[in-house]
Amino acid sequence: MKKRIGFYPRVRAEGGGRGVVSQAGAVLLVETARKTGLDAAMSAALEPWRKPRAVHDPGKILLDVALALALGGDCL
Repeated sequence: MKKRIGFYPRVRAEGGGRGVVSQAGAVLLVETARKTGLDAAMSAALEPWRKPRAVHDPGKILLDVALALALGGDCL
């Protein structure tokens, strides 16, 4: 089993002109959250609300919702 660092896996992007997606700006947002420590800070701040048997981290859930909205999502 590989040890993950941070909430999101590392992303490698190539600009060959094929298979381009409209959500490519998400990489910049995710990397910004990671480099500034926002992901870990959100997780730590929301830790008191995490249930003992919770599977999902509330900080990551909130960041995922914010990312979806930033990319133009209009339905959750």
